[in-house]
Amino acid sequence: MLETNTIKNQINTFIKKLTDIKRYLDYKEKITRISEINLELLLPETWKIQKNVKKLNKEKTKLNTTIKKINTIEKQIKEVTIFLELAIETKDSIILKEIIKELENIKKKIKTIEFYRMFSKKYDHYNCYIDIQSGSGGIEAQDWSKMLLRMYIKWADKKGLKTEIINESFGEITGIKSATIKISGEYAFGWLRTETGVHRLIRKSPFNAGNRRHTSFSSTFIYPEIKNKINVNIRLSDLRIDVYRASGAGGQHVNRTESAVRITHLPTGIVTQCQNNRSQHKNKEQAMKQMQLKLHNIQIKIKELEEKKIEKNKSDITWGNQIRSYILDNSKIKDLRTGIEKNDVQSVLNGDLDDFIEQSLKMGL
Repeated sequence: MLETNTIKNQINTFIKKLTDIKRYLDYKEKITRISEINLELLLPETWKIQKNVKKLNKEKTKLNTTIKKINTIEKQIKEVTIFLELAIETKDSIILKEIIKELENIKKKIKTIEFYRMFSKKYDHYNCYIDIQSGSGGIEAQDWSKMLLRMYIKWADKKGLKTEIINESFGEITGIKSATIKISGEYAFGWLRTETGVHRLIRKSPFNAGNRRHTSFSSTFIYPEIKNKINVNIRLSDLRIDVYRASGAGGQHVNRTESAVRITHLPTGIVTQCQNNRSQHKNKEQAMKQMQLKLHNIQIKIKELEEKKIEKNKSDITWGNQIRSYILDNSKIKDLRTGIEKNDVQSVLNGDLDDFIEQSLKMGL
């Protein structure tokens, strides 16, 4: 009897939470908006402009994703309630065990959907870019940057997000000097916006004959892909545009023409580069787009931080401004902002970053 009362209380708690979720996620408004979109799609004039049709269908898909998640949880709660009545009536302990399992499943789904409340900032639902830059540590740092590149790609894969390497500047011997990855998918920037900072690696060097302990640094900078027109005034005289041959692993991967483009914004020192297209024009267009996004992001930061200098927003790739330390020979990774520690180093390097990311978002970092 005590067990069934506990289950009833849990079901009532879930019903209350779902009511709250519906309210703050504007469930009714989303259903109304879908009805409006369906009516618009019935109009012949809507189909005259394919761009508008695509936009409406995209909005509808996004709305339906949220509604479907809520409806699924609601359906599961109703089913559990019916099975609980059956279990009480038949005094079936096996059904009760199944109900407890299902309640745990519902709890996880509610926790996930509640977490999306964190994504309330303006650009959280946008795609984003991750810039990875090798810092002090030479070959070690370049190898570490390559490990970070792999880590974020693995994390994105686990989240069902799409990744595209826009630029990858290879090290002289191993690893990378820098790279830019585009992450596309639901709340890509929202998930990653707290990941800007310096990552410190401490390990016994695989590149040193004495196998001595070595410290190396690499920085990450996250910024959203803003598709609307960005009002950023960039003077051509402030830019240095360099073209070069795209680097690669060698052989057929090395571009024999100068199609890669690097753009430097001289007043801030911000650099963007692209080499993933064979066309120099397309690479220049992409690099310029990223420059606008970076400068726009910095403008936002300046406003948020009450007109502080741009340099305050750019992390020195050194001991300061760190977000995490990865100590491989001690099998420990510590997030210096949230205090979270993990001992399964390989798991983290394979993309298990959610504990760090979720806590930083909850803390409003």
